[in-house]
Amino acid sequence: MLADKDRIFTNLYGYQSWELKAAEKRGDWDDTRGLMARGQDAIIEEIKASGLRGRGGAGFPTGMKWSFMPKEPKPGKPNFLVINADESEPGSCKDREIIRHDPHKLIEGALIAGYAMRARAGYIYIRGEFIQEAWRLEAAVQEAYDAGLLGKNAAKSGYDFDLFVHRGAGAYICGEETAMLESLEGKKGQPRLKPPFPAGAGLYGCPTTVNNVESIAVVPTILRRGASWFAGIGREKNEGTKLFQISGHVNRPCVVEDAMGVPFRELIDRHAGGIRGGWDNLLAVIPGGSSVPLVPAAQIIDAPMDFDGLKDLGSGLGTAAVIVMDKSTDVVKAISRISYFYKHESCGQCTPCREGTGWMWRVMERLVTGDAEIHEIDALWDVTKQVEGHTICALGDAAAWPIQGLIRHFRPEIERRIEERRGRTLEAAE
Repeated sequence: MLADKDRIFTNLYGYQSWELKAAEKRGDWDDTRGLMARGQDAIIEEIKASGLRGRGGAGFPTGMKWSFMPKEPKPGKPNFLVINADESEPGSCKDREIIRHDPHKLIEGALIAGYAMRARAGYIYIRGEFIQEAWRLEAAVQEAYDAGLLGKNAAKSGYDFDLFVHRGAGAYICGEETAMLESLEGKKGQPRLKPPFPAGAGLYGCPTTVNNVESIAVVPTILRRGASWFAGIGREKNEGTKLFQISGHVNRPCVVEDAMGVPFRELIDRHAGGIRGGWDNLLAVIPGGSSVPLVPAAQIIDAPMDFDGLKDLGSGLGTAAVIVMDKSTDVVKAISRISYFYKHESCGQCTPCREGTGWMWRVMERLVTGDAEIHEIDALWDVTKQVEGHTICALGDAAAWPIQGLIRHFRPEIERRIEERRGRTLEAAE
């Protein structure tokens, strides 16, 4: 259980103002100059020691990612920081809460992270549909400029750092870091082949690090309270606090901050008021946004909600967008809807994804009504394996995994529909 004193996002629900003066009262921008005076390498080492892993889904160690950036940028090749606020994963809604209610945490984090990586500018790429959030973020950035916290001699640190807000145009694929860089450059949002990785050649061919909103927003608090404080929360290799977004069949859907590794039952009972209709009514849970495989009720009830705990169940923490499904859910239809989403959002660059996502969705639609043969379930599984791991970015994996989870855990339900339809067809024929 996370104690109140250990919460990082103290205005998550917007009970106080988002503006600079209120943010300063909550502890933001408190001696930012002193934090930066520790030195660039010292800040990176502190973030490494804290155990912070990327909060955008992949869970890559943040400090290690920062250390890949060139220590001495070449002339004409400045370092850049890009912050991913594209949050288009179905079920995920944490970054917009940070931007709406605590934007100065993100802006201060951007300055400190940019300084640590020798970046002269940062770009916040925000999802196009987040109209109000983009206005709020632009207003907060302007406040920081007016107060001398950004721009020349940012926060009186002697370091120059500019921050820009860039609005996307509503494509899920632009949440992938290299597709985001393409979009920032004014091109069609399509993932790039790697290598080169962004730290070598990113935005405009310059060294770039792409981080999630939450990953950057927690940085100032970690530096103020110490890496050992952050590392003392959660389990080994799954340290710190995390924003969980709980939706679906719970009594109180919410976004809440808790410790990494909190047991699923405790998370739902304490923050979401329990499962609708009681725990016996739980069917399955998608624990990390629509791209991770679902987990049946019996397996997830006491599972620790962190990267390794969910990986052990054949799923993942992802963005910690917890989608709860009770026994009223048509689970085959739910996964079919998810598969339609990935078909729609594929950029079409890779053949397995371009052709495979549409093929998988069409089969899924027939499985919903049972209008298929038993052997097609195995054929569908084989196709998911041909798509998974054979595309430039992870969208192919994201399209394949929900279907794999369904077949792994709910195959009898799919077979029942096929048998029932076959029975009805034979009856009609007779």
